[in-house]
Amino acid sequence: MSVFYFILNTMGVLSEQELHNLAMNIVGKDLEKQGFEFMAVNSQLKKDPQFVCLKNKKLHFIIVKAIAYPEDPKDFDMIFMESIRVHALKFKARTYYAGVGLANAKDYTKPVTKEENYIVNYNGIIEIGS
Repeated sequence: MSVFYFILNTMGVLSEQELHNLAMNIVGKDLEKQGFEFMAVNSQLKKDPQFVCLKNKKLHFIIVKAIAYPEDPKDFDMIFMESIRVHALKFKARTYYAGVGLANAKDYTKPVTKEENYIVNYNGIIEIGS
């Protein structure tokens, strides 16, 4: 097992944390363009929300997920997102999901690496409830 791990690392395969950080960068740039002001940013895996933002004097919680091909980045765990929404309501915040699909540009069946180009499938944030 450790030999396989070593081989993967020498090939530059992005770790789960690196994929998450890449997805956060993509979403963060989009949020900036939309005029969101960052109040808190959390890049730790499985620590939600990733972004707490203000826009038009309203608080927004944004959950970011890096999704590997062939999974659909628009699909999300509704029960989990509802639990985040309930938490956000305590702060009078709106809740959003941002799924970022990532794939190796040369071969979708291969992992995303540091040495090769990648393709992004991101269609913006999706509001959960209202």
